[in-house]
Amino acid sequence: MSDDELIDLAAQLGRTLQAREWKLVSAESCTGGWVAKVLTDIAGSSTWFERGFVTYSDAAKQELLEVRAATLKDFGAVSEQTAREMARGALAHSQADVALAITGIAGPGGGTPDKPVGLVWFAWARRSGTLRVAQQQFSGDREAVRRQAVAAALQGVLGVFNDA
Repeated sequence: MSDDELIDLAAQLGRTLQAREWKLVSAESCTGGWVAKVLTDIAGSSTWFERGFVTYSDAAKQELLEVRAATLKDFGAVSEQTAREMARGALAHSQADVALAITGIAGPGGGTPDKPVGLVWFAWARRSGTLRVAQQQFSGDREAVRRQAVAAALQGVLGVFNDA
């Protein structure tokens, strides 16, 4: 997905959030704030983008999002459980109505047979309690994995509206 396509997707998401009068919070790890950057490239995004957390380290996930140390120890930073706790923590530490969380292995190193490079976990949570998770395996270099993860995260927020 090109930069222009990401901006178009972010603008579509912004219009959808604004129509519902909802605010979004992001909790990012492997994307390093790219979701927040794409969203804030849209003029007026402060009406629907509440804040973003970049929690690259395990310590940051624990301190800022209340991801439990036991979760990180038992399942790892790249796991369904961590993505869930990141999304819930982002909602708990914001005024947003919906959260997205991303944690993965962008590469080029860091992969294992169980968790290969390109593995990304997502979680989307609504303040009402609805929570969805998904796992995707992306290919390409670090940039490609991260770009695909940003697009999937934004598309996933749009999917949350189907649950509303």
